Amino acid sequence: QAQLVESGGGTVQAGGSLRLSCAGSGRSFSRYAMAWFRQDPGKERKLVSAIDWSVETTYYIDSVKGRFTISRDNTNNTVNLQMNSLKPEDTAVYYCAARIPTMVAEARLYDYWGQGTQVTVSS
Repeated sequence: QAQLVESGGGTVQAGGSLRLSCAGSGRSFSRYAMAWFRQDPGKERKLVSAIDWSVETTYYIDSVKGRFTISRDNTNNTVNLQMNSLKPEDTAVYYCAARIPTMVAEARLYDYWGQGTQVTVSS
């Protein structure tokens, strides 16, 4: 059974860094667009960053540009999100997601999801 598993969340002070990782298993995700979403309690899941299968195209929401970097390793079936200069407003549960063929913003259009990892940034 195909699944995604996130790791790397935690609690940091504002200005700190975290690196989230998402490992795919049960199938190859090399042809999937991969994305990171985040969700606050009681709110919708929002796209933060995405990367296409060829690694040629990446996307970031404006509030994380210059601070977050998405990358993937198709050989090892992983996608990462390096988060630097973290701010309290980055606090959320972060989810890894996958879909074919291209990245989109709508969470409902993704085929696979991880269980989520909590990121807490204290001021």
